[in-house]
Amino acid sequence: MMRFLEYLLIAGYIAVLLVISNWIGQQAYSWMPPEATAEAQKVDSLFSFLVSIGAFILLGLVGMMVYSVLFFRASPKDYSEGHPSRGDMKLEILWMTVPTVLVLWIAFQGFNIYRQLDITGLKQIVHLHMPLESEPVYATEVSDRPKQASETISVFVKQWEWSFRYPNNVVSHELHLPVNITTRLDMHAKDVLHSFYIPEFRLQQYIVPKRNIDIVLTPTRTGKYHLKDSLFSGTYFALMDTNVYVESSEAYNQWLNQTAADEQTSTTNQAFTEHTQPPKTWFKTSWYTVTPAQPTVITAKREVNNDT
Repeated sequence: MMRFLEYLLIAGYIAVLLVISNWIGQQAYSWMPPEATAEAQKVDSLFSFLVSIGAFILLGLVGMMVYSVLFFRASPKDYSEGHPSRGDMKLEILWMTVPTVLVLWIAFQGFNIYRQLDITGLKQIVHLHMPLESEPVYATEVSDRPKQASETISVFVKQWEWSFRYPNNVVSHELHLPVNITTRLDMHAKDVLHSFYIPEFRLQQYIVPKRNIDIVLTPTRTGKYHLKDSLFSGTYFALMDTNVYVESSEAYNQWLNQTAADEQTSTTNQAFTEHTQPPKTWFKTSWYTVTPAQPTVITAKREVNNDT
């Protein structure tokens, strides 16, 4: 009877832990910026699950420690060692199987998110070539098969500027995306390694020079967001940001048509402005600094540098 009550108490405690850990996992959604893409929803769901698992393990261990301290304390004059633990094959199998299955499941979910983003330009498949006696071994790269997207926008990044080319050849320093439409971003780095990062999109992707990297996403929440370069790229790194607008298809098309109708739009380059200002310190450093390009003039069909 006592053994049954012990099992019943343990089962009740586990049930309470499940309820509390699930509640903590649901609270984890509010710890992140608002979800703005379909991909972000899957990332947050996985994060919430990991928080729930972590809370269950933490509370379970703390509960066992508190229970042991309260009911299995040795007397003050008892200096004897505890009973040595013996191996339990069932327990060994349990705590090896459960973490293994959990890690494999998390890896599978991460792979599904990665596949939904459909990142191309980084994958290389090596085919082994059996050479002749005088022929060297070489590897070939297989072209990616991109997923279909309703819209394609080219992204160009350099020190210290973002620019975007749209389907009608409109070029802008702001990123506009239609809501609920699958969009492919064709990303290019003109100089060094950069990183495309929008917290609300749960998206951070390196942009490698001399390699076209595509990524597919589906914005689901209209609003104004902030694009940052999350990879340090030099002196004016803090200025590598721009605005991102997710809007309805009507507003997106209206913006495209209006921008295409404008002949010229002058832009500012804060990095160039700061670089041309006199130094505010007494001592001039010898650090190498890339001289920012002069402010550009954006037209409906091309992007023109004032220094060219």
